[in-house]
Amino acid sequence: MKLPELEELYRRYRMDLYRYLCFLTHDPVQAEDLLSETFVRIIKRLPTFRGECEVKTWLFGIARNIWLESLRRRHQSVSLDDLMERYITDDALTETTAARQKLRRVQALLQQKDERTRSVVYLRAQGYSYQEIAQKLQITEASARVVEHRTRAWLKATLQKEGYDE
Repeated sequence: MKLPELEELYRRYRMDLYRYLCFLTHDPVQAEDLLSETFVRIIKRLPTFRGECEVKTWLFGIARNIWLESLRRRHQSVSLDDLMERYITDDALTETTAARQKLRRVQALLQQKDERTRSVVYLRAQGYSYQEIAQKLQITEASARVVEHRTRAWLKATLQKEGYDE
């Protein structure tokens, strides 16, 4: 990839990546640092991009890996459970018993939903855009938004009724 193409990637995806990293870190300064690291890694990895996925998916995967590495450097661990917890709440990663119980309940509640609904929620938790989810699941972007919104609202309402208030 030539330098002008790299500049285009930066212009096109910088803000999406930054928002995603802000979502993961809840810290704009850290997100900015991770964004810089992400683009350094992108430069190093450009020759390895084989086009087997969308460019945006590849870029978000790199950003996610940079974030995970930053957690490991700080001796924190992260799993799909942690990603789901971040998706459901706006709290930082936490090791409290109550948070773990809430997460287990969210996972149990999601099992009551159909496969498409679970897929939409899990893909959003992993940082996929509605457009990417729509393409992957062969639904409209509007459907992906509605499914995610309704499921998230249902989860919050159910958790509140069960006493999982924050």
